[in-house]
Amino acid sequence: MTTPSTETRHLSVDRVSLRVSTRHGDRPGRPLLLCNGIGAPLELLDPLRDHLSMPTIAFDAPGAGESSTPAYPPTLRGVGRLVRGMLDQLGYAEVDVLGISWGGLLTQELARRDTRVRRIVLVSTAAGGLLVPGRPQALLALADTRRYDDPVHLARVATKLYGPEIVEDPSFLLTQAAVRQERPPSKRGYLYQQLALRRFGSALWLRKLTQPTLVLHGDSDPIVPAVNGRILANLIPHAQLEIVSGGHLFALTKAEATARSIEAFLHNRA
Repeated sequence: MTTPSTETRHLSVDRVSLRVSTRHGDRPGRPLLLCNGIGAPLELLDPLRDHLSMPTIAFDAPGAGESSTPAYPPTLRGVGRLVRGMLDQLGYAEVDVLGISWGGLLTQELARRDTRVRRIVLVSTAAGGLLVPGRPQALLALADTRRYDDPVHLARVATKLYGPEIVEDPSFLLTQAAVRQERPPSKRGYLYQQLALRRFGSALWLRKLTQPTLVLHGDSDPIVPAVNGRILANLIPHAQLEIVSGGHLFALTKAEATARSIEAFLHNRA
């Protein structure tokens, strides 16, 4: 597969520098905005992005990768405002949005407030304010940023965090470790991403979303158990649910199959 041309730049939005990557895709059409997990640089999405044929937009959230950290911790609504400003500068009149984990909560926020959002895909995520927590070991490991700058630590906690499939392909974990180590989040930026979820209760208004929604969830997710995907699908009026075999990062470890599901949903004219 030939990787389509990609452009990476920094955009200034409300005094925050956001690192943004746009990729043309193999076929023209509406772009898919990709919202990443907590602390993750945009390159971690490449396994999935490489299998998507539509144009894609990826970015480092404030405090992650090469984006700057705001002076004060924003709410998720504030992060959404920055992302909308980014889309304004890029000139997109309509987008689909996919969010993984923390990025899935951001996707819900964008769907609520931005009329340019046509369809959404929620991956390994939950309803804000109605999270069924994962395994204590996984949540403890999630709070520790060492998995981004210490490959040995990442290897030690990988199965606790992401599920056993994460070590089935040693090259995948090695690539993950290299990308994470190259662009780890700042400790303050990681904390601010955690604090962004304060007062975020999307469970109270998800029934008002009008966008067709695909909920994808792994059946062995240690961080966000699959019951959260079922809750989301029940709360969102126009949602369809797919429970797949895999852990928290199944969208990356099983990227080709995940991309097929996403494209079938986004290209469905119904």
